[in-house]
Amino acid sequence: MIDNQVKVVFTPSGRRGSFPVNTPLLDAARSLGVDIDSVCGGRGLCGRCQVTCSEGSFPKHQITSANTHLSPISETEKSYGLRKKSLAEGRRLSCHTLLLDDCVIDVPAESQVHRQIVRKDAEYRDIQLDVATKLYYVDVPEPDMAVPKGDLQHLLEALAAQWGLNTLTCDALLLSQLQPILKKVGRKLTVAVHKNQTIIALWPGFFDKAYGVAVDVGSTTVAVHLCDLASGEVVASASLMNPQIRFGEDLMSRVSYVMMHPEGVVEMSKAIREALNSLFVEVTKKVNVAVEHIVEITLVANPIMHHLLLGIDPVELGGAPFALTTDAAIEIRACDLDLNINRGGRLYILPCIAGHVGADTAGMILSEEPGQQEKMTLLVDVGTNAEIVLGDKHRLLACSSPTGPAFEGAQISCGQRAAAGAIERVRIDPDSLEATFKVIGSELWSNEPGFDKQTSRFGVTGVCGSGIIEVVAEMYLTGVITEDGVVDGDLAASSPRVIADGRTFSYVLYQPTAADGLCASNQTPIVITQNDIRQIQLAKAALYAGVKLLMDKLEIQQIDRIRLAGAFGSHINVQHAMVLGLIPDCALNQVSSAGNAAGTGARIALLNQQSRHTIEGLVANIEKIETAMEPKFQQYFVDAMAFPNKVDSFSNLFSVLKKPVNKTVIPEISGRRRRRR
Repeated sequence: MIDNQVKVVFTPSGRRGSFPVNTPLLDAARSLGVDIDSVCGGRGLCGRCQVTCSEGSFPKHQITSANTHLSPISETEKSYGLRKKSLAEGRRLSCHTLLLDDCVIDVPAESQVHRQIVRKDAEYRDIQLDVATKLYYVDVPEPDMAVPKGDLQHLLEALAAQWGLNTLTCDALLLSQLQPILKKVGRKLTVAVHKNQTIIALWPGFFDKAYGVAVDVGSTTVAVHLCDLASGEVVASASLMNPQIRFGEDLMSRVSYVMMHPEGVVEMSKAIREALNSLFVEVTKKVNVAVEHIVEITLVANPIMHHLLLGIDPVELGGAPFALTTDAAIEIRACDLDLNINRGGRLYILPCIAGHVGADTAGMILSEEPGQQEKMTLLVDVGTNAEIVLGDKHRLLACSSPTGPAFEGAQISCGQRAAAGAIERVRIDPDSLEATFKVIGSELWSNEPGFDKQTSRFGVTGVCGSGIIEVVAEMYLTGVITEDGVVDGDLAASSPRVIADGRTFSYVLYQPTAADGLCASNQTPIVITQNDIRQIQLAKAALYAGVKLLMDKLEIQQIDRIRLAGAFGSHINVQHAMVLGLIPDCALNQVSSAGNAAGTGARIALLNQQSRHTIEGLVANIEKIETAMEPKFQQYFVDAMAFPNKVDSFSNLFSVLKKPVNKTVIPEISGRRRRRR
């Protein structure tokens, strides 16, 4: 706290500011444009503006945050708990909570107006069904005093006689359930047997509806798919933002949090496990079954998410040599990680590949099968950390590159996650430099009749990842920015879209007017700044440099086929991605989306047990490249800062697109700018 001013940072948006002591949290949030829901006018009636104060030291923000830095629980908050449901531990009503000192405030997903649209739906896939856990209905003989034998032994003998299942064991957790279940339906019951080895679940009488869940734990989003183990059908899916975001937007921020807070491993492990349990409840409710009907989980995650889920300190992954605690596949009881499915249910986690190439990449490989391809194939999963696999049936290489969260809206001045009102498509007229765009929640372009009406409920709120890629690519194609990524200030004389912004220039993507369906005072201009462009350059250069290193190792100059994986890869325009130089030059008709390939890999592992042996064998033979240790990485990174690249020609791309005239913008001593062609 400085001179009666209090610093506050809101997560996950990252917006921050300074305010006088005793400023209500909700007022501070609104002044910063933080997305907090409230429908009662700040009277403490609706309960929609709940937030949490993060505890601890946050060097990144230069803040020490504590609950005592907020005003004590107010009478309004107490009465809300009496009228409705008591506030969860640590939750506060932001409308009746005052700032007393510096703090970091987390806005949970349920308190956000524009909640993220998590795009990780299950892709259709023809999978040969051979599940690891199968159901068997069995009639167990009555006990006989003449033949002293336990009921478990009777059950095991009946399974051997009726189903040919010999040498079975029973999970000790089930022993207390066995006799009560045998009494319910005349000693007839259904058992779930895992890998023809272990009884892991029991139901009285006939039961034929066991389920499994395939889970993709990403650093930003978590998705689960509930599958009927009898048919392989995906019967329900659900997803949410990873609650660990409040500890750091990207992976290294979370590692740093653990370094500064030894209790951080426990906190983040608890957060992700609780999130998974809530998703299990959500998907089972959709099909009206109990979570106890889930008997198996398969899971993919990047190495840091993998370690945190298991309760393993990820600090060793924060620096060379980036050592994993284990890279092997893991199979344990789900309850050992406090995951609430059937008590004896099993969890299988796919193997990791290297320190920054995890089980999610293994899932992508299992789904896409690059090792079966004749063509040289590039797989890229673009996220806060980009995982890259390159090769064919002869050889596979893998690496990761630290792209950071820019492609997901973070570190961009107008960036946001995918939610209603976020700009996701952009076109710029090359003559007028006027922009048209589409936003999530409307199928119309901004210049089409009816757009204002369709967007009146949520407005135009920011730019999400796919929109950021398109607007920067369009700015390059239309000459607003140069090959080196500098906004051409000379255009300010002829276009109101290019404006002076301190010592640099910016591009106005959206200027609200009174005719926009919402009062113009409730909207703010959406501007692409010079720093925004630089953040995109840094992110795409890291990815491209990683690809170039793998190409060097394989001694190739050309890639035949590119597959973009992940929720982000599913929604970006491949042509614009290539214009940026996010991916290498390739025939455009050979670049396509792989959808949520990591999640599909988890589903394959769930429904076909042989695939687990397949991926374990493949991972053991993949060549791992650590980009941070490669001497050429820096040079490739510098070359890739240009659009699309300083040295690579992109002949395929510019055979179908006109290449912009290369311009160099040079600042003069006077501060004015001149342009050299």
